Amino acid sequence: MIKDIIKNKKLIAKLAKNDFKQKFAGSTLGVIWAFVQPVVTVLVYWIVFDKALSAGAQRTRAGIDAPFVLWLSAGIVPWFYFSEVLSAGTIVLHEYNYLVKKVVFPINVLPIVKAISSLFVHGFFVLFTLLIALFYGFGITPYFLQVIYYSFAMMILVIGLIYLTSALCVFFKDMAQLVNIILQVGVWATPIMWNYDKMVEEMPQWLAVVLKLNPMYYITSGYRDCFISHTAFWARPCLTAYFWIFTLVAFALGTHIFRKLQSQFADVL
Repeated sequence: MIKDIIKNKKLIAKLAKNDFKQKFAGSTLGVIWAFVQPVVTVLVYWIVFDKALSAGAQRTRAGIDAPFVLWLSAGIVPWFYFSEVLSAGTIVLHEYNYLVKKVVFPINVLPIVKAISSLFVHGFFVLFTLLIALFYGFGITPYFLQVIYYSFAMMILVIGLIYLTSALCVFFKDMAQLVNIILQVGVWATPIMWNYDKMVEEMPQWLAVVLKLNPMYYITSGYRDCFISHTAFWARPCLTAYFWIFTLVAFALGTHIFRKLQSQFADVL
């Protein structure tokens, strides 16, 4: 499968570009909507939590106090990417069913298309968060380059998951609704709007451990390390090892099930 991905890299790039454009085809503002909606979401959460509920500056585990809007943006930007790719990737085989039915088309590249397509917006919001950090006096450091590592890690995780969910969705269409529900719960189970480091002493030990088992905890914390705490990813060896074990197992399982069911996709769709 990896060989097929490398072999068809030009096809993937072309499909990803077209997929990005097609999302907003026919609308007056076009692709601008891809950037407006996340910005509005950040503004709403910022007003609700920081202004209305007086959340105030958030202290990281490195002892740095960050403005809430920066702290929020650094955590929610990777979630935007993860949730969008997982949601869209789950139904990718239904969306491209006309390609799935072509015998000669390498359908195992379709989940990759969704992951690449969403990178355009993700890159913009990474820069958006960097500008916020600069505005509040957080300078550019070499730690910022870790965004590339964390983005890559998140891509591998979500691609493995959508290989699994997209294959199952062909036979169980309710999978798409199930994934959306999981994402609705996941956004609150992941420390995006609330501070894990601040609340860990107040919660039961078993709950603190369970919340850390969420692989997106590693990613959101990592993004905050890049923009705020300026901490290297190797400073958390146990969490890094757990994340990659989880991710590689998910990727192996997802691709295995995808390959096993692939011959039946065209008949069912």
